[in-house]
Amino acid sequence: MRRAAVALVVLIALLSGTGTAVAQPAPPPNPGDDELERSQQEVTQRAGEVGRLTSELADLDARTDDLAAELALSRESAEAALVALNIAQEAAAEANRRADAARIETEAASAAIESARDRLDEFVVATYQQGLDNGPLGLLTAASGPEDLVARAEFNDAIARSQLAAQEGLERARVDKANADAGARAALQDARDRAAEAERAKAEADSAFGAADQAAREHAARLAELNAQRVELQRRLEAAEAGDAGLRAQRARYNDWLARVAAEQAAADRAAREEASSRVVAVGDGPPARGSAAVRRVIDRAMSQLGVQYVWGGGNGRGPSTGIPDRFGSPLDRVGFDCSGLMLYAFSGAGVRLPRVSRNQYNAGRKVPIADLRPGDMVFYRNGGAPIHHVAMYIGGGRMIEAPYTGASVRVTKLRTRGLLPLATRVL
Repeated sequence: MRRAAVALVVLIALLSGTGTAVAQPAPPPNPGDDELERSQQEVTQRAGEVGRLTSELADLDARTDDLAAELALSRESAEAALVALNIAQEAAAEANRRADAARIETEAASAAIESARDRLDEFVVATYQQGLDNGPLGLLTAASGPEDLVARAEFNDAIARSQLAAQEGLERARVDKANADAGARAALQDARDRAAEAERAKAEADSAFGAADQAAREHAARLAELNAQRVELQRRLEAAEAGDAGLRAQRARYNDWLARVAAEQAAADRAAREEASSRVVAVGDGPPARGSAAVRRVIDRAMSQLGVQYVWGGGNGRGPSTGIPDRFGSPLDRVGFDCSGLMLYAFSGAGVRLPRVSRNQYNAGRKVPIADLRPGDMVFYRNGGAPIHHVAMYIGGGRMIEAPYTGASVRVTKLRTRGLLPLATRVL
């Protein structure tokens, strides 16, 4: 419909007498003054209607862009919540492993206590069975002579040391068990806390996905409403154009021009994609580049994907991939890139590992003003004070490459200023 809007501006210029002159057929019969006046009034009336329709179509285009941005934001929030859930679940699993280890230590300490108690019991039983009086004077008073007295004194000392060692071993085992019990309780509490955090993260992720799902349905409903309005406007536009043969001829010529421009652009995109792909293949898995060579490699990898379809959640360092499962109407067998996935693939060619979500990619490097943009810098978009919902790569000449939205493909386009953050991110 933007094409129609541009065509309408050209048509208004023609009706106003400011358009490009075109060859005219042989003049028709000369009309009377009254007929000329009526014709001029009709053309003027239709020109005003065309102008109003142009304004309405431009407004619908802006509203459609806003809806696409809102949907992208809700999907980014859902993906960020999914990342947080994975982190929380991993932390809970690690806490459970620590709790299991502490439980094993507690069981080992209990076994040590039992072993120490058994040794002490053995000592007592042996003393009882042998009928030894191991008191302070029991063995000494029964000595038969000096040599026996010395032997009995040494034996008495050995018994005392053995008894003391058995008692100390039991006490140490009890202390070790008390420490293991405390560690096990702390580990178990930590595991419970981590599990609770994982549950909260899951609830937040479910809520975010639910919000994105609802946003997708609302987006589809509102787009259907806007498309219905477009059909009506197009019908009125065609009726206005059909009122004058000159307008219809101009529209046909303009559509032919648009087709030529589209064909030329498609050919240029194919040539750029093939050229970039050949350089990517030539580099292969070579060592990471530096400086301008790294920038060239990153841009080439992005350009080699021109025409690949947009798939939400698609793309990684190896190339296009399937997206997030079919919660928003995307078939599971679709392969492509979303905006941040395209950045992952492009920058991996220079050995740069980026986060998955665009709002996190914003913080992955040094901030530079938009006025100082260089090829290879990442630019970001958001609506008002909402979080970042889109990322693209500046390639120079006032242009950027991006995976724009569902239904479109990776493309090179003019750097948009609407919603553009004042700072870009530079990682090379």
